[in-house]
Amino acid sequence: MKLRLPGDLSEQVSRALREDIGPGDVTARLIAADAHARARVLCRESALICGTAWFDETFRQLDAAVQVRWHVADGERVAADTILCELEGPARTILTGERTALNFLQLLSATASATARYVAAVAGTACRILDTRKTLPGLRTAQKYAVLCGGGQNHRMGLYDMVLVKENHIAAAGSIAAAVASARALAPGVPVEVETENLGEVAAALAARSEVIMLDEFDLADLARAVALNRAAPQPAKLEASGGVSIERIGAIAATGVDFISVGGLTKHVQAVDLSMRLV
Repeated sequence: MKLRLPGDLSEQVSRALREDIGPGDVTARLIAADAHARARVLCRESALICGTAWFDETFRQLDAAVQVRWHVADGERVAADTILCELEGPARTILTGERTALNFLQLLSATASATARYVAAVAGTACRILDTRKTLPGLRTAQKYAVLCGGGQNHRMGLYDMVLVKENHIAAAGSIAAAVASARALAPGVPVEVETENLGEVAAALAARSEVIMLDEFDLADLARAVALNRAAPQPAKLEASGGVSIERIGAIAATGVDFISVGGLTKHVQAVDLSMRLV
């Protein structure tokens, strides 16, 4: 798998290193300055790996003398007790960078692994799994890269690349039609999505010719009705199911015929993959 790495990857790593090292690693002074070491990273559970570039960048910024040799690549699934990579170089540097490098690898592998589980749960349908803006602050592009590694699809990167008309916007504008018309006038060419809570709002969003309609907290029966309503419209929209999504329900949600299911938990409810680094 070859995906484009985020442009702010280096900045994310440098910020993490500043946070961890501060004015200096006092514990690393226990190790002789000229000591050389080899280490390996072990994955203790089945996972889909992501974050190798952040791991490499950590040691590149600390000391390019550290060499990392990978046995796996981003997007590759591994079994428990798999050795992911081996490192060799100055012992102090390896120990100083250990936590930051592992933090990135654990977090992004967790996001990719969770995404892959949801993608597998809708296999056989045309539905795609979307991420959301519910990301860890400062790591949005990293986590969205991990979603791509897991087979998901990125939705909005931020507040700038799509208009999302929500309940409060509709209330302020007076109606869905008025809110969408204002969005078209103020941000021409930017796609418009409308969040709806019932079938009447779906009909209004279709009449306003929204590109995407979010079906928020709809039950399965109403999801199916919304799909039928959309298919009968002169200009159908893309339908995104959102809210109340779990791995147990997602197959049934996809079977209603919606185009997308957005899952905030991919990036919000992250349980780090169990990794460890050991000197050898």
